[in-house]
Amino acid sequence: MESKKVNYRNPWTFIPSLYFIQGLPNVIITGVLDIIYKSLGIPNAQITAFTSLLNFPWVLKPLWAPFVDIYSTKRKWVLYTQLAMIGCLILAAFSFTLPNFFFLSLLAFSVAAFISATYDIAADGYYMLALSPEQQALFAGIRNVAFRVALIFGTGFLVAFAGQLGGTLGNIPLSWSITLGLSALIFGASFIYHQIILPFPDSDLSNAGNRESQETAPFLEVIASYFRQPKIWATLAFILLYRFAEVMLGKVGKLFLLDYLQQSGLDIASATKEVGIIYGTFGVTSLIIGGVLGGLIVSRYGLKKTIWPLALALNVPDVFYVYIASRQLPVQWLYPLISIEQFGYGLGFTAFMIYLMYTSKGKYKTSHYAISTGFMALGKMVAEFISGPIQQGVGYYNFFIIVCILTIPGMITILFLPLNEVEQNQKA
Repeated sequence: MESKKVNYRNPWTFIPSLYFIQGLPNVIITGVLDIIYKSLGIPNAQITAFTSLLNFPWVLKPLWAPFVDIYSTKRKWVLYTQLAMIGCLILAAFSFTLPNFFFLSLLAFSVAAFISATYDIAADGYYMLALSPEQQALFAGIRNVAFRVALIFGTGFLVAFAGQLGGTLGNIPLSWSITLGLSALIFGASFIYHQIILPFPDSDLSNAGNRESQETAPFLEVIASYFRQPKIWATLAFILLYRFAEVMLGKVGKLFLLDYLQQSGLDIASATKEVGIIYGTFGVTSLIIGGVLGGLIVSRYGLKKTIWPLALALNVPDVFYVYIASRQLPVQWLYPLISIEQFGYGLGFTAFMIYLMYTSKGKYKTSHYAISTGFMALGKMVAEFISGPIQQGVGYYNFFIIVCILTIPGMITILFLPLNEVEQNQKA
């Protein structure tokens, strides 16, 4: 299908859809997949160990970002990665009908993770090329909301839909195959829509122009300039440790709720539907509200004054899980407790991301931000990898106590951050 070559369109016609499609595979791979495997009887240690490794493409994506820059246009990368994702989702859907589904589905999702990380690079590059600087600032919040809507759709609607379908059909694997097939259809519709609607920015150059720009920014110099930043080791410790406990909690939390609800008398299909509503709808909505409010707080009072309150908002609500695990609460109590915890996570995570943006400066700021988010993905992968074996070794109650203790090192790193220099650079 050939599109008429239009150089400009209203960003409202494509920015929300670009970032919804960025968020959907991310949430399926890093969130929904845990619930899929749990509902299919895979042990927690296997789930957390193997699915945590799917973070590798996001850890390593700075390594092939120059390749995306050099070859072809960002528009083509955006379209072709969407097309490739359709194939991955169809293969994953088909794998759940087979006896060795665990290995086959992991293989399909490994390829999907690489494609999703590549799409992130292309979509962010296209965003900067297709929009003016003023539009980029205006739509920064819009793209974040679109990404978060994908989280609601994935962990809310898709999980609840699969749970409802599983109860109706009496076949859990088939319900997930149909759900992933629906996701593939969404990507098919997105590919057709973006093929028609995405403009052809003049600045979306092909390989010749990009090679010249790459020669002026050698890879080793980009890396070296990143590590020459003031107190870079404090920054790296902050990136790796600030969210470490919260990531462990998020990885095991959904698995805990499935077990908890089944102990309350629900079957696995009903429990899956309930988790989809608790985590994916109420939880993610609270996370979005917390994220927006966190951004307003930082913009009003500055990062240096607000980072400690926002860090406490991130970590203190973790004690709710200790409380839930210590007693058999009615299901309706889970809705407000999980919502408050996710609201706090939205506040604290916003402070974290603002710090990463503030420290990405100079002529290599895009690459610096990619490196920081690569380290962020590395910390996430390690936290997820160890969470399952620890939980299975000590039980849910003791696991959540350990999580609360592990929030302390991340907050201690704040004491060593160059917050004065960061705020001065923003005002300059």
